[in-house]
Amino acid sequence: MKKHGLVSTYTVAQYKPHKSDSNKSEVKNQLKRKFNQEEPYAVVVSDLTYVRVAGKWNYVCLFVDLFNREIIGYSCGARKDAALVYKAIVSISVRLDRIQMFHTDRGREFDNKLISKALETFGISRSLSNKGCPYDNAVAEATYKIFKTEFANQTHFQSLKQLALELSDNVHWFNHHRIHGTLEYRTPVEARTQPS
Repeated sequence: MKKHGLVSTYTVAQYKPHKSDSNKSEVKNQLKRKFNQEEPYAVVVSDLTYVRVAGKWNYVCLFVDLFNREIIGYSCGARKDAALVYKAIVSISVRLDRIQMFHTDRGREFDNKLISKALETFGISRSLSNKGCPYDNAVAEATYKIFKTEFANQTHFQSLKQLALELSDNVHWFNHHRIHGTLEYRTPVEARTQPS
């Protein structure tokens, strides 16, 4: 990298635990950090992140399949709410009853009547990270690290429409062209369609 004048955009992770008023839902952490799954769509994880659009914060929601780290659903919007998460659920192109478990952090965007009803309708069990523990949702956190470093932080979005269009392109690139060390240096789609 030095020879070619390249500089990495990655930084060393610096997690600092902090107190938060997370929701007190009775839902337990059913996933228990079992991030390697044996079948497609068995467990889907999600989280939200913020993206600057025309000087204001907007939000992106990604759904990641633990089987092959493929982004199977996504949405973006001006509000961090249940509607944004629901929009990501609607974008999933496979039958929702194939998904067995949905794991997220304890944000109110994920644990509410709208999302609970959608999950219940398709027989999807829910799992929530332990309070204040991002390691319980490490795959979603790692996916957002890639998303922010390789895409969102490198682009100046002028409108939500531009973000939506470029997000769609980025998800396609991530699934079909970006190789992953955890997938034996294959793309998520290759890992799903060409088992090792």
